[in-house]
Amino acid sequence: MPVTDCPKRMTYGPCGGVRHDLRCEMAPHRCVFVDAPAQVWDGELAAPLGLTAPYVLTDLSVRPFDVTGLHEVVDVLRGTCDAVLVGEHQHRPDFPPGQMTSLVHDAGLVAWITLTCRDRNRVVLEQELAGLALGGTRPAGVLCVTGDGRAPGTRPEVTQVFDLDSTRLAALAADRGLPVAVAESPGAEPREVRPLRVLSKQRAGANVCFLNHVGTPQAVSAFIRSCRDLGVTLPFVAGVAVYTDERSARVLQAFPGLDLDEGRVQQVLRASDQEEAGIGAAVHEAQQLLAVDGVVGVNLSGLASGAGEVPAARIKAEVGRRVRG
Repeated sequence: MPVTDCPKRMTYGPCGGVRHDLRCEMAPHRCVFVDAPAQVWDGELAAPLGLTAPYVLTDLSVRPFDVTGLHEVVDVLRGTCDAVLVGEHQHRPDFPPGQMTSLVHDAGLVAWITLTCRDRNRVVLEQELAGLALGGTRPAGVLCVTGDGRAPGTRPEVTQVFDLDSTRLAALAADRGLPVAVAESPGAEPREVRPLRVLSKQRAGANVCFLNHVGTPQAVSAFIRSCRDLGVTLPFVAGVAVYTDERSARVLQAFPGLDLDEGRVQQVLRASDQEEAGIGAAVHEAQQLLAVDGVVGVNLSGLASGAGEVPAARIKAEVGRRVRG
């Protein structure tokens, strides 16, 4: 049963939005999971599903409801990554998941599709999963996340649903035979329960875990070792922060639970050629992360550039080329 005092009605919390002082991201009180016994998945154990995780996964950043713009971005990214990650945003909806899968496929790439529990009730999530599981154009997989709480003043006329959390959504996706990714934020508080959350998601049906940005490769390695000690066998795809100017760096730093190397950020922002410095920093971070035992791929994420979607795609494409090359 959900922890009834959780504004997101979660069962397998805490979410990744817990503040550094342990406050809930949606209410002015301490996260209810901080002092509650950790909940481990107690439903049916999912059968293992063979999956080749992407070596280079790139965030797809496009203008909403813009097919032409999507094709422009995919044209730039094609050949530089194994797949793109289609996100969901609290302030700007886009085409539904099945349509995005087809659009990305038609443009020449494959998509990992994000499903959040914030904006859809359980019935609609079940419909989305059934549609994604149909024959024909299927996504490479589904990233199941609970979803950030909508920021104050952002679409106040829209209800935040949270019928499910990421763990229960992962179980529904696995039951449909879909490859399932889940996310974890090793830098988010309370850090000590994060490995157990990965174990719960694995038991529910996850096939791969995408990690949010962590300050150092050593921290990623320590987190994965803690997961392995609990029996987690999932492969990990580690987040690589891609930024080349003040705006793209600060957007990443604004998210709770995401740890960037501030020294590296300052080196990029103070460089005479910020774009080349940012690309080099991202490539270096990716190479370091790929050397960590348990990391099988990297996710090139972030805004990359404040100059627009196509310039940002060119930057991510160059990072991908160098990492793959």
